[in-house]
Amino acid sequence: MRSDVSTVTLETLGVLRARGPDAVSFLQGQLSNDLTRLVTERSLLAGYHNPQGRVIALLRVLQLAPEDLLAVLPRELVPTVIARLAKFILRAKVKLVDESQSWRITGLIAPVAAPPAAALGALANGAETVAVQVAQQPARWLLLTPAARSPLPDAGAAVPPEIWREAAIAAGEPQVYAATSEEFVAQMLNLDVLGAIAFDKGCYTGQEVIARAHYRGRVKRRVQRFVTPGQHALKPGDAGTLTDGRAFEVVDAVLRADGRCEFLAVAPLAAGDSESVATGAAIAERLDAETLPLPYSLPS
Repeated sequence: MRSDVSTVTLETLGVLRARGPDAVSFLQGQLSNDLTRLVTERSLLAGYHNPQGRVIALLRVLQLAPEDLLAVLPRELVPTVIARLAKFILRAKVKLVDESQSWRITGLIAPVAAPPAAALGALANGAETVAVQVAQQPARWLLLTPAARSPLPDAGAAVPPEIWREAAIAAGEPQVYAATSEEFVAQMLNLDVLGAIAFDKGCYTGQEVIARAHYRGRVKRRVQRFVTPGQHALKPGDAGTLTDGRAFEVVDAVLRADGRCEFLAVAPLAAGDSESVATGAAIAERLDAETLPLPYSLPS
């Protein structure tokens, strides 16, 4: 067992599989990233939006073969996304299947960017095994193995899912759940900064609204990172007001070991703008929260 590598079982994630000659071209017309850039060694983060540009789901898209794609997203949203996408298939030669039960999803966390050979090498001899890096610091990988295969050998210390969530929140990576689906326009989730939008590709659902926000005006509300000074349980969809008067809605949250809650929330960038963000479950009192830095810069 490697003491510098941690493994996380990510049971809340599911898998949508798109297969067929038109798999790439069909999803190219639905998702915000440019899927023609997809290769087996590289995954792409993409948003699936409604016509108003609001994010229905975030998908991590991976390629098994040129006509065979996997998309990783919260398991609770897979049936919804398939049902909505299916309305647009028409004559496209593509089949969409919920394969959440067919895959085991494991997160790997390491202190360096080089792939932990002991962990990834143990998977190399399996058909349809996928390992893709999703973050640099700390380095994180998603490993997808067929559920019928034996679990991973001892490639690292097993840690709870909260550790993965804490790393994602610290990296400023949003997630969309059932509670927040269709709440936020793409730029509110910083998808433009995170490389999840290709502004030079063709049309896709919601593209007009997203492009207008990009080219014509500054986005006033974006995902920012906060931590509560004391114990406070938050969950995605919770809404309230910060002590400086800014309205916020929680995108993702995790309880730290010290009992404080670290969270990502969409809020106005400037204090004094108290415009409501959404209609989530309201927090009665004003929330005293410290703003933490993001590891990337937001457009000014």
